[in-house]
Amino acid sequence: MMRSLWTAATGMIAQQLNIDVIANNLANVNTIGFKKNRAEFEDLMYQTMRIAGVATEAGNRIPTGIQVGMGVRPVTVHKFFTQGDYQNTGNPLDLAIEGDGFFQVEVNNELAYTRAGAFKLDNNGTVVTANGYVLQPEFTVPADTVNIVVTENGRISCLDRAGSEIASTDLEIYTFVNPAGLKAAGRNLFYATEASGDATSGTPGEDNYGTIAQGFLEMSNVEVVDEMVNMIVGQRAYEMNSKAITTSDQMLSIANNLKR
Repeated sequence: MMRSLWTAATGMIAQQLNIDVIANNLANVNTIGFKKNRAEFEDLMYQTMRIAGVATEAGNRIPTGIQVGMGVRPVTVHKFFTQGDYQNTGNPLDLAIEGDGFFQVEVNNELAYTRAGAFKLDNNGTVVTANGYVLQPEFTVPADTVNIVVTENGRISCLDRAGSEIASTDLEIYTFVNPAGLKAAGRNLFYATEASGDATSGTPGEDNYGTIAQGFLEMSNVEVVDEMVNMIVGQRAYEMNSKAITTSDQMLSIANNLKR
């Protein structure tokens, strides 16, 4: 059986994954705080039919050998934490991080991290995400608050009608040595892993931590044009691999029909 059949099949499987990743990027083009992904691949093992550098009978060295590759396989889906565009909402509970860092929230007694700063108030006045996960440190807005002010260094202040501060707290943000190693859990949440390292907390605006922008949201960092071009390239690569399978099948058919 021709090895090209199996080699081309690995190429089609790889491009299926590539298109899946691109489709997910496009589906989340308007998701707050979403970070785009890229599928990356590596070549498979090679069958060595002639070893380079082997001495010939005349004492010469073979300059190049014969190695036939066996195809391709996915090696990682890399997540890029570059900044997305900012949208001005004017909502005092919409917070965007300008620079590095994540907000910390509590999810079922576990700590998770997010770049989506579209926070709300629950029935107790506690600052939570759209899914009800409590922002850390936990902060409750008093009932007689008429204005919420968040400074760029993370100071949250609640003001009454007279403009007096009636409650406040300091918001910290968190960074990782390798944010690409975070585990994406959906719902705009990430969890720390051995690959990402432990979260390091800091004050916004200090020691290379990002600052807080109140009344703004960070949108997805997906570039639609780039994804469409990548989709075309992936589609053509899938088509070319299918053509390789068709060609191999035709060659086998020719060999099968040599004797009738």
